[in-house]
Amino acid sequence: MQSIIDQLHFWIDKVPGEFRQMSEIEISQRPAPQKWSKKEILGHLCDSAINNLERFIKIQYEKEPLVLTPYDQVHWVKIQGYQELPFDEVMNLWVSLNKKIIYVIKNIPDEKLALQCGFENNQLITLQWLIQDYLEHMEHHLKQIFKINEQILNR
Repeated sequence: MQSIIDQLHFWIDKVPGEFRQMSEIEISQRPAPQKWSKKEILGHLCDSAINNLERFIKIQYEKEPLVLTPYDQVHWVKIQGYQELPFDEVMNLWVSLNKKIIYVIKNIPDEKLALQCGFENNQLITLQWLIQDYLEHMEHHLKQIFKINEQILNR
């Protein structure tokens, strides 16, 4: 878990500075009518953090295996209105949510990392796998935003 925590800290430190190098137009412009802007992608990562934070907590006390509830990502981004929000609000939310996720992960007892969960009619996964997947999903979208190469990801 420590390597995941270290990567999350890395991104919390790196992402705000990377965005500060972009113009508001670059952050807010949609590449196509049905595609998200960089701001909306970051908003989507906030929604991912919200949903996964709940999962990371519930799996530790709910009946095993916890059935994960999917969420409609497109509706979440639209209803949350990330495109219309000041960018600093979206960034502050993303940073705060990920700091909270780090806190929760740090305090998960080792034996709970093997607890199982899954979506209806799918194979079961462990809490540890879910946490790793959260980081990989985040990094996938950060690579989209910044067009980052693998060397930066592996610091």
